[in-house]
Amino acid sequence: MHIIVCIKQTPATANIQIDPKTGTLKREGMAAAINPFDEYAIEEAVRIKERLPNSTVSVLTMGPPQAEDALREAIARGGDDAYHATDRAFAGADTYATSYTLQMAIRKIAETKKPFDLIICGKQTNDGDTGHVGPGIAAWLEIPNVAYVGRVEDVKEGSIRVRRMMEDGYDTLEMPTPCVIAVVKEINEPRLASLKGKLAAKKAVVTKWNADDLKCDKSKIGLSGSPTIVARSFNPPPRKGGEKIEGATPEEKAKKLVARLKELKLI
Repeated sequence: MHIIVCIKQTPATANIQIDPKTGTLKREGMAAAINPFDEYAIEEAVRIKERLPNSTVSVLTMGPPQAEDALREAIARGGDDAYHATDRAFAGADTYATSYTLQMAIRKIAETKKPFDLIICGKQTNDGDTGHVGPGIAAWLEIPNVAYVGRVEDVKEGSIRVRRMMEDGYDTLEMPTPCVIAVVKEINEPRLASLKGKLAAKKAVVTKWNADDLKCDKSKIGLSGSPTIVARSFNPPPRKGGEKIEGATPEEKAKKLVARLKELKLI
C-alpha cells in the first residue's frame, strides 16, 4: 500500500501575526514545527505501514524552503520519501489554492513513483483552523473522503473502514481506495523520532517541485489564485476588569447586585 501524508509547517507559538497589507500570515523569523494534527496523520500512516507488508509512506508539504525541516522530521518518525512543493508563486494560498497545488503534487508522485492507495491529512491546521484541505484534495482528485476520523478499524487492498467522530457519537464507514481521510487527535499517540529515524532523515533526499514542474494552472495557485481573502485583521480589545460588588455578607452583596442590575435596566 502506498500512503501519502500531507503535512504543513505552522507557527510553534500563539503569538501569530498577520500582514495587514496581504492579510496573510507573517512567517519570517517565527519558530515553526509540524502542525499538531499532522503528527497524528504521520503516526497513523506509519502504523498502517507496519500492519501491511510492502507498504510505503510518502510525505508531502507545500511551503517555503524552511518547510523541508518538517519533512525531515516526518521521515525521522517513520516516513519513507519526502516531497516539497515550493515556489514563491504558491505564497499566500487559501485552502482552495492549497488543495489544488497539493493534488497536483500527488498526481506527480503517482506518476513518478507509483499510484497511491490512501491520503491522510490532519483534521485542520493550527493557523487556519478551517479543515478544508483534506476534503478539498479529495474533490480535486474526485475520490471519496471522510473527515474527523478517530479510528482506522480495518484497511486492506481495495478498501478501508473507519470510525468518524460525531457530536452525538460516531459513524462507522467503509469506502473504496484510493481515498482521503482527515484524522483527529483521538486516533493515536504520536511516537518520538528514534535515533535510526533521525539518521535516515539526515540522509534523506527531498524531492522539490515548483509550479512549472507540477504543470500548475497559474490562475489557481498562490494569493492571486485564491478566491477567499482576509478583508481585515485586528487584535480584539483587552477585557476590562469588570465591576466588583462589595459587601460584608453574601446577602448584602446579593442585594447590591440586584440593585445595580436594576439600575442598568438589565432586570
